[in-house]
Amino acid sequence: MPDRTVVRLAEYQSVPLDRDQLTPRDVDRLHALQSHGCVTLSADHSGWRLRAESTVGVLVLDRLQLVVEPKFAISSDRLMSWLGYALGAPRPLWSPTRRWATGPDGYAELVAAALLEQCEHLVRDGLRRDYVRRETVEPILRGRLDVAAQALRRYGQLDRLHMRTFDREADIWDNRVLATALRTALRLTIHPKLAHDLHGVAEAFPAASSPTAALEALDRIRYTRLNARYRAAHTWARLLLRGGGMSDLLTDRGIAADGLLLPMPALWEAVVRRLVTETAALHGGRVSPGNGSAGITVRGDLGNTSAFRPDVLLELPGRNGSARSLLPMDAKYKRYDRHRVSAADVHQLLTYGAGYSSSAPAGAVIVHPLPGGRAHRRLKVDSPQGTLATLHVIGIDTDAHPEQTVAWIGDTLL
Repeated sequence: MPDRTVVRLAEYQSVPLDRDQLTPRDVDRLHALQSHGCVTLSADHSGWRLRAESTVGVLVLDRLQLVVEPKFAISSDRLMSWLGYALGAPRPLWSPTRRWATGPDGYAELVAAALLEQCEHLVRDGLRRDYVRRETVEPILRGRLDVAAQALRRYGQLDRLHMRTFDREADIWDNRVLATALRTALRLTIHPKLAHDLHGVAEAFPAASSPTAALEALDRIRYTRLNARYRAAHTWARLLLRGGGMSDLLTDRGIAADGLLLPMPALWEAVVRRLVTETAALHGGRVSPGNGSAGITVRGDLGNTSAFRPDVLLELPGRNGSARSLLPMDAKYKRYDRHRVSAADVHQLLTYGAGYSSSAPAGAVIVHPLPGGRAHRRLKVDSPQGTLATLHVIGIDTDAHPEQTVAWIGDTLL
């Protein structure tokens, strides 16, 4: 990787850039990211001003390496716990080596290390092999003779035989997509030890394909008892190849850029959704879909119909024979341990409570991250006719493993 100037900024921060620090191709890349709400690039009198939104990670441009750091102080190993939990992938084992420390490549090295560990396990246990059809020309018959090719290309001569063979090989898509992901990780990693290990394990895999072909193959792969052990490695490979889960963000426009970008609000929503799902299962409830006929819709206005959909709609069993109740919950990637709940969020939760609560006062829940502890407070919304709603604001400890939080949520809310 050529030397590039490292520019660091936090979420929602902005930095000035000289006009010659961005090439025209870089400007196109950043505008593509801007259309997805990841960054904002604007021209000013001195050059450019780049503002980070709620997406963190690393983006390698022609002359710059942008590192967007999260506004929450989440340690690297704990971030991997949350990321693995949200993706449903096993958390890589702790290693006393350099692997779990973030460096100039930020979170890209963390995901690359997770992929590396899973690939090392696969190589150690032996890569999966399957029967692959090959068309070859050899002096000795092996497999099935291709009579048509022999007649049309060799004109009946038997010194070289056209054959179709089926041999068990490792050159299958299960392995090929990992080879592509390993080579992608190499381009994002500058730490010598990690790069050396990635290069070493990549040699055990077949030739890499293009990232687009690998992503298409990952979408086609179905897991059976023969390849179930590949699921975790494929999860981390997909994260790297998609640049953090935003499907072909730059490739769709024919623009190539190396990077790993994690949309933190989406990650937080995924974590909360799984936390609530597991909590509901322990208490006889379930997560109900909040869309379709169960959604809150607005009709009759100008334009298309709009909808209100909570991040999670929890369906709970009734007590003493009463009907089952619905509890809307919304994941907010905000520091509500330091700031009061915004009026917009109160209005949003009031709408959810009015739409889904079967009894008065209505109820709804905000779930926010809280480094180093847990918190629960109640907001009471009153009107001249009485109490409208009780809103629960709960903070989840981001320093603890999410599985430790499931019981606490149940004791607090249910």
